[in-house]
Amino acid sequence: MKQLLLQIFTWWNGQTMGTRFFTWRHGKRVGEDEFGNVYYEGGTTSFGAPRRWVIFKGDVDGSSIPPGWHGWMHNRTNTPPTEEDYKPREWQKPHRPNMTGTALAYRPPGSIAVPGERPRVTGDYDAWTPGN
Repeated sequence: MKQLLLQIFTWWNGQTMGTRFFTWRHGKRVGEDEFGNVYYEGGTTSFGAPRRWVIFKGDVDGSSIPPGWHGWMHNRTNTPPTEEDYKPREWQKPHRPNMTGTALAYRPPGSIAVPGERPRVTGDYDAWTPGN
């Protein structure tokens, strides 16, 4: 019952009832990524491009779409990663979700969220003071 209410009234906990119905009527399953997200295609957008969407496993987080699927989702390629041998280049780092807002977010030295003192200013910058 709780899952049904979440699908009716929220979008951030997974697919809504509208998305479930649209997927049932128009969606053709294209593939699944290593995180368990499932990708669909069906119909066209108002610009005539193929309509593509993802049903996230877990919370809805656009940063959890890997690079190969990201290109397909945004119509940069018509071949999904399941139909090609997609291999990241040697300079590409492994995919990581966006950590903003979590305890694992990047906090530079001097940030109010990091203990310690802000690094001293070098000679290339003069702080503004009123009246100057």
